Amino acid sequence: MSELPYSDKLPGSVLFACTHNSIRSVMAENIMKSLYGHAVYVDSAGVMAKDVDPFAVEVLDEIGLDASKHVAKNFDDLADNSFDMIISLSVEAHHKAEDMTRATATDTELWNIIDPSGTEGNREMRLNAYRHVRDDLYEKIKARFRTAPAPRV
Repeated sequence: MSELPYSDKLPGSVLFACTHNSIRSVMAENIMKSLYGHAVYVDSAGVMAKDVDPFAVEVLDEIGLDASKHVAKNFDDLADNSFDMIISLSVEAHHKAEDMTRATATDTELWNIIDPSGTEGNREMRLNAYRHVRDDLYEKIKARFRTAPAPRV
């Protein structure tokens, strides 16, 4: 994680983006909101939205986060597209974010996080892949935004 830039100052708004807004960006949005939700506006989007993956909902629930009502959306579905920072979790989303921010002062970063939906094996093996992504995102978010997080409720 030392390769990630970090800041002691939180941005006012962050968009997490991935390919489908069904796993990685959903996890990142919920984790960021749990840590900094009162201090930062957080949203997520995908290049081609699909229904939220039930395994993503399940592994977030394991740490007390509820994503069961999340509605996946495309970049075009965003009510507002002026964010201080867009963190892309896939190369496809990063290309879209770069296109969207060419004429703005938005910071963009690529955290190329592996999509766990391609993991084969039994249910527990698949869930472990999702847990790994969840935990990786949690640590990256804490490392990137080193301010003291809001207390967990």
